[in-house]
Amino acid sequence: MTTHMTGTREDWLAARLELLEAEKELTRHSDELAQRRQALPWVRVDKEYRFETDTGSASLADLFQGRSQLLVYHFMFGPDYKAGCPSCSMIADGFNGFAVHLANHDVMLLAVSRAPLAKLNEYKRRMGWTFPWASSSGGDFNFDFNVSFTEEEQREGRIEYNYRRGGHKMDEASVPEPVRQFAATCGTDAPTYTRDRPGLSAFVREDGVIYHTYSTYARGLDGLWGAYQWLDRAPKGRNEMGVWWRRHDEYGQR
Repeated sequence: MTTHMTGTREDWLAARLELLEAEKELTRHSDELAQRRQALPWVRVDKEYRFETDTGSASLADLFQGRSQLLVYHFMFGPDYKAGCPSCSMIADGFNGFAVHLANHDVMLLAVSRAPLAKLNEYKRRMGWTFPWASSSGGDFNFDFNVSFTEEEQREGRIEYNYRRGGHKMDEASVPEPVRQFAATCGTDAPTYTRDRPGLSAFVREDGVIYHTYSTYARGLDGLWGAYQWLDRAPKGRNEMGVWWRRHDEYGQR
């Protein structure tokens, strides 16, 4: 017999209506936060960044592909990885479906990683993805937007990530077990794995000038993680005891 609270349909409806008010308040607050994101001051991007894409070398302006807005998902795939981060992969599984809708609403969505383009494309074929993915290999883009770090910064604890400076110091002795597991699935060690981090950065182009408008990291990406939005509405919620997800072609493997 279940240990969860049970009740009549009337009990459920009364509790549901009370919850509905809280959900509506959250929706209103979410709308307000969206407006505050859009009201942030824009920062002009004058630095020249180069990327490798399927159509050749490209500038940041080229990544817009004629749109006025650009959303970049900072996908954890460092140059020494053999496969992309499983968490980023789970998030990216949703990109194919809505990227086309964004592209037809003046918003270009693509992923950017430091791994060479050939490695990204090989993994992209494995995953069956069609969204655009650019390599920032050899450039400053990932470092400037605080999603990649040098070995020295990591060793000395000088990493700035998720708007916190310092800390994040990591060596093999201090690695949490889930991080160690993820690193192994990417074919690398934990310190190498964590020199790249996930994030989202937004840009706009007006009158030929590019501006950086927004970036978010870590739990700020929860809203993009489609599977979790469904789980949050399932009877048992996220129901997690350690790392449970895998790349979508790895379920059923031992």
